[in-house]
Amino acid sequence: MDTGTATDRLSRLAASATRAETPLGAGRMVWHEWGAGPPLVLLHGGAGSWRHWLRNIELLARHHRVLAPDLPGLGESSLPPLEIDLWGLAALVAAGISARLGPGTPYALAGFSFGAVIAGRVAARTGAELTSLILLGAGALGLPRQPIPLVSVRERKGEDRVAAHRENLARLMIADPARIDAEALAVQAWNSDHARFPSRRVTTATSLRDALDAVRTPLSVIYGEHDAITVPHLADRIAFFRARGTEALVIPGAGHWVAFEAPEAVNAALLQAAGR
Repeated sequence: MDTGTATDRLSRLAASATRAETPLGAGRMVWHEWGAGPPLVLLHGGAGSWRHWLRNIELLARHHRVLAPDLPGLGESSLPPLEIDLWGLAALVAAGISARLGPGTPYALAGFSFGAVIAGRVAARTGAELTSLILLGAGALGLPRQPIPLVSVRERKGEDRVAAHRENLARLMIADPARIDAEALAVQAWNSDHARFPSRRVTTATSLRDALDAVRTPLSVIYGEHDAITVPHLADRIAFFRARGTEALVIPGAGHWVAFEAPEAVNAALLQAAGR
């Protein structure tokens, strides 16, 4: 793994990216792209940005044209129309993909957490050009889930704010507290400061499950062994996907933000799934 500092890696990725915009209502959806080859689209999680993939992009871009948008109302992208629903969000993302790649261009699609819900909706409305669907930390399957209360950071400043971000990462995102490093905190802080769209407002307990019924694309599924949204019900997720012909990959020791906490394993799985 690259051992550069948080600033080094984020700066390097931002500097090396091709930045583009596609329409988003009266505003814009911002895309960052790297590399060349078969396209691979990465959708980040709720209250996130393309930075959720910072430990994956460089390796993936050696083999793929990697496209990572900021989803509507998150990161640098504009807010979506006020009354939009999940299908509307998926339509905006699908239109952005088509605009960046050209209609009918084959591509693989990976989504993390809220991005997995959007990816499922994109896949349900997309034809043969979608070659692979990869879901990481997928929820909204209509299965049991323990509530995860988070610490409010809005009124906190300085070290108190950093401590709140660290606590939220430990509660939801990262299983091993030792892995909550400067890089994780930098991404969490930037994402939190730029998140304006509440993904929970449009997501129900079965939002992904409902979409998967219409998906015909080859499916891959990745969970961290200690993903907070699955504990203590990971076996239910494994059984859910097994019944649909997909054997979930469970990565030992990792939590919800599995692509950050276990990048080597996730990168290998993404390359395998996207390249089939």
